[in-house]
Amino acid sequence: MTKQCFDKAKALIDAANSEDPNREISEGKDWPKELLYSHRMSDMLERYAPDADDAMKLAARAQHIQRWQSPRSDYPMNRKGYYQWRAGLNKFHAETIADILAKAGYEDQLIDRVSRAVGKKSLKTNPDSQLLEDIAGLVFFEYYLLDFADKHPEYDERKWIDIIHKIWRKMSGRAHRYALAGHIKFPDSLAPTIQKAIAEYH
Repeated sequence: MTKQCFDKAKALIDAANSEDPNREISEGKDWPKELLYSHRMSDMLERYAPDADDAMKLAARAQHIQRWQSPRSDYPMNRKGYYQWRAGLNKFHAETIADILAKAGYEDQLIDRVSRAVGKKSLKTNPDSQLLEDIAGLVFFEYYLLDFADKHPEYDERKWIDIIHKIWRKMSGRAHRYALAGHIKFPDSLAPTIQKAIAEYH
C-alpha cells in the first residue's frame, strides 16, 4: 500500500509540473521548467541524503510544484512585495502538495509532515524543512546560479557575494561541508567569487 501511494503521488506531482508552459533545454531535451527542477531536486536528494525516507523524497519532488501559477509580478515590485510573494508561494506549495498526497491515499500525519517541509515551516527547528533547504541551495549552485548571473550583468562582485551569502546562510553546516568537499559542481566562471564569498562568510 505504501509503495502504491508513493508511486501515485510521484506521478501526480510530475503530471502537475508537466503543465508548466515555461520550457528549458537540458542535455538536448526540452523540459517543462518545473518538471526539470523537480527531477534535479530528487537527484540531489539521492546524492546528498540517500537514506531519506519517502516523505522527504516527495517533499523534494514537490519543492516548486506549479510555481508558475503564482508569479512574482502579482505582487508589488519592492522588498515588501517580495516577502509577500514568498509567503504566498510557501502557502500555495504546501496546500497543493497536501491535496495531491490526499488523492494518492496518504494519511494526515505524512501529509502534514510533507506540507510543512514544502511550506518552509520552522526552518531552523524542523529537520525536514532544513533538509529541503539544503537540497534547494545545492541545486541552485549547481544548476541555476550561472543562468541567474547571465540575466544580471549589471551586478558587481559585492552584490554577488551578498547573494551567495544569503543562500549559504540558509544551508546547514552539513550542506556546507558537502559542497566544499567537491560533491557539487560550481560554475567555473563564478568560482573565484564563490570562493571569496564563502571565505568571507566563515
